[in-house]
Amino acid sequence: MNQRFLLLKGQIIGGRYLIQQVIGSGGMSHVYLADDLKLPGKQWAVKQCFSFPQQFTNIEDEAELLTTLSHPRLPRIVDFFPPDVKGNAYLVMDYIQGVTLEKYLSSRSGKVKIDFIIRLAEQVLDVLEYLHQHDPPIVFRDLKPSNIMLTSQLELRLIDFGIARNYKQERSEDTVKLGTVGFAAPEQYGSGQSDARSDLYGFGALLLYLVTGGIASEWSDRVESVIRRDCPNEIIPILRKCLQQSPEDRFQSASEISRTLMNYQQTPSNSPQAIGTGHVGTRVITVMGVSSGAGATHTAICIAHYLARTSSKVAIVEMNMEASAFTRIQQIVEGEDGLVIQHERRFSVEGVDYYRQTEREYLIELLGGSYNFVIMDLGSYHENDTLEEFLRADIPILVGWGSEWRMQDMSECISGLTRYPQNKWVYCLPLAPSDAVQRLRKLINSNKVYSVPLHLDPFDRCEEMDKLMNQLFKGIIPDMVKRRRFRFGL
Repeated sequence: MNQRFLLLKGQIIGGRYLIQQVIGSGGMSHVYLADDLKLPGKQWAVKQCFSFPQQFTNIEDEAELLTTLSHPRLPRIVDFFPPDVKGNAYLVMDYIQGVTLEKYLSSRSGKVKIDFIIRLAEQVLDVLEYLHQHDPPIVFRDLKPSNIMLTSQLELRLIDFGIARNYKQERSEDTVKLGTVGFAAPEQYGSGQSDARSDLYGFGALLLYLVTGGIASEWSDRVESVIRRDCPNEIIPILRKCLQQSPEDRFQSASEISRTLMNYQQTPSNSPQAIGTGHVGTRVITVMGVSSGAGATHTAICIAHYLARTSSKVAIVEMNMEASAFTRIQQIVEGEDGLVIQHERRFSVEGVDYYRQTEREYLIELLGGSYNFVIMDLGSYHENDTLEEFLRADIPILVGWGSEWRMQDMSECISGLTRYPQNKWVYCLPLAPSDAVQRLRKLINSNKVYSVPLHLDPFDRCEEMDKLMNQLFKGIIPDMVKRRRFRFGL
């Protein structure tokens, strides 16, 4: 885009948006950071698009397209100014603080953890599935590192919908050939019309780019030689299928890839019975309550200290930034009356390392450490990013209510998650009678439903609780080793 069309700091768009600085540029657009004069303190991203009169409809199409979308991984458009006499149009959208994946990878010389790559892949598939479920499907067509923004917590946001389009069934090929070389599917360059499967090719190219440290984004006979050695072998067939030249030979939907990826993570080698003490790496246990107060934190602490008594190296992570349970524990451990604000978020109790109010960015580093087990306290169930952690864990534990009148909470939660594989889930019902346990087992067709005994002090060893833990972790841990007890109290 010609530099003479650049807006200057201090210019005002639509009598409301005060331009501060340029934060990005593309072939036919600039993006600015702008202050909202009507909402002091609020900032927006203003995309300035330049086009010729015959292209005006394209700009308006992009605005219309964005206004129909509502997904946490997509920018929200809040205002639009159609092309003026000079061909300048403006889209006002959410300002996403963070860095592009391209810059993030560059700052690390392309070397990122496999856990990060898998999590990123899952997030990409999530948003692609949303786009492709529209009628007609919305095809992004330019899935590359510079079009992916990462927030401070390494959450993905897709940006730049400049070449996204609705799939048009009556056309045999795209009218305009667009996309980034190396990431765009072959049909985007004249061999056919791009559709949802074109984005799946782009997903494969992006994934290959990540697991080769930026060396390759197109499949070839020799590409496997440059894939990093710690990449799970099961990823290779996913890459190979995504990057087929013909759309008919690829996966046919993002959800199909998601299921394949999840199935690999849920193979018998990941099941509790198959995890031996000789396993190298960190096993993740997530604990989530069906609702607030169900006992997720109490259960997570019980599990952490049970595993620590087996000589395992254990960390327990508080994933809710608003939670206060670990703060209160740290105050007691360190003997302080005031709030724990300035201290390290990490503290230890009886062989367990506690991480309070932990951001996801740090969690990724933690999972690559030397712990045998990382227990995540996810708090109560809700459709957000903690659910992703629950689904990908080696042992996901759902904590419900043992009382008869609250059993419906568990049933409704399970029903709301039926679209996800549940074969490795464990269900815990505090103080539930045996008939309640049997009913739930029959309802969900799973024997992994347990009644949790009364255990007032989660740090203390309890014979009945140990019996339950022995059932949950049979074959995983060595014989119990007694340790000095920690009393939770003043």
